[in-house]
Amino acid sequence: MAAGPETGPETGPVAGRKHPVDERLPPGRTFTSGLQHVAAMYAGVVAPPMIVGPAVGLDARDTAFLVGASLFTAGMATLLQTLGLWKIGARLPFVNGVSFAGVTPMIAIGKERGADGVAVIFGAIIVAGLLGFVLTPYFSKLVRFFPPVVTGTVITLIGVSLLPVAFTWSGGGDAAAADHGSIRNVAMAALTLVIVLALRKLLRGFLQQIAILLGLVAGTVIAIPLGMTSADAIEDAALAGFPAPFHFGAPQFEIAAVISMCVVMLVCMTESTADMLALGKIVERPADERTIRAGLRADTLGSAVSPLFNGFMCSAFAQNIGLVAMTGVRSRFVVAAGGGILVLLGLCPVLASVIALVPLPVLGGAGIVLFGSVAASGIQTLATAALEKGENALIVAAALGIGLIPIAAPDFYRAFPEDLMVVLDSGISTGCVMAVVLNLVFNHLGPKRRSQAEPAEPAPAPSVTVR
Repeated sequence: MAAGPETGPETGPVAGRKHPVDERLPPGRTFTSGLQHVAAMYAGVVAPPMIVGPAVGLDARDTAFLVGASLFTAGMATLLQTLGLWKIGARLPFVNGVSFAGVTPMIAIGKERGADGVAVIFGAIIVAGLLGFVLTPYFSKLVRFFPPVVTGTVITLIGVSLLPVAFTWSGGGDAAAADHGSIRNVAMAALTLVIVLALRKLLRGFLQQIAILLGLVAGTVIAIPLGMTSADAIEDAALAGFPAPFHFGAPQFEIAAVISMCVVMLVCMTESTADMLALGKIVERPADERTIRAGLRADTLGSAVSPLFNGFMCSAFAQNIGLVAMTGVRSRFVVAAGGGILVLLGLCPVLASVIALVPLPVLGGAGIVLFGSVAASGIQTLATAALEKGENALIVAAALGIGLIPIAAPDFYRAFPEDLMVVLDSGISTGCVMAVVLNLVFNHLGPKRRSQAEPAEPAPAPSVTVR
């Protein structure tokens, strides 16, 4: 896909120069900035296999194998998304990893069935990925129903929905643990947050851009003498290992499992579409139908291939959008470097375990800034959404209200069928559907409503980069 001209925040297009998305930074900056993306997403990649593995009856060794495979496949999917192949890949600084949306149905599919359960999960993911790939050209046409009133609402929901993850990390990560929410954990998260903010204020240039990474390192160093880190993972890790195909046997195909994961795939495609629209705003290269189609192809193809190497469904990682917004580093090659690092981590368990040294409270303190940046970007987009026109303010109000239900009242849908929980438990999905439907009703249906619709090509929202 051809890159457009670079657009400066004040001077407009700059003739003859590459767009910042296609800019190649020096090797040192590329590596450290890519490592910062890995640090931001690492916990999100390893958490699903660490949850699903024991739940389906795998021992510690096989669960560790799943973690390594998830890192490897997330890296491959990220490389496909950022570098692109033919008409596959958004070619944006877009990170792919293991989707949390599939955790609950995967546990239900493989509960206490061990390797057989994993084989059924993998078979269902393969079918869901292939179906999603086929549906991509039709799904991407929905982009015209995502004006600023919709995208701003969804981007805000993405940030707000991620904040509870940062809060859980800040408390220690395990709500059932005795020390969850302890003063020590919360204080460490608060200290990391202060360090990141101070570094952003005091540093300049490249060091300011990697303030998150420096904050994570500083927080980890402080946590070591406090006994909040453990080297056990490094001592037990092998130097090298490859996620051999079909480690848990050939994929098995059960209709109920396939249907369940196909629903998850539609949820992931909805969230990825919203994430691409958000990222396009931030990097000042709006995601059009072609970009979304190529990005969804990478998502779905990555998901279909991932089980061959013992990985789970791949989807966009919204937390890394916050990192792009905060640092202002828009190069897709930086994120591609992060994808390469993930592949190496999957092939070298020792390196992966070093990253795992970062305590969750430290990651939580940095996550508050990262995820808050996404929400701030959504608010800036809403500022361009002409809320004074028609019923746009009502659209935002209703969509935000519905989207916040799973966050504010987690048990609200407890009486609903379990199969519906895949969608209802995702505030991003329910809020997105509500915003699209209401925008369609108020701004597109009926001759009087068309005049109130927003422009098809609104001015891009400003970046939330802090200078």
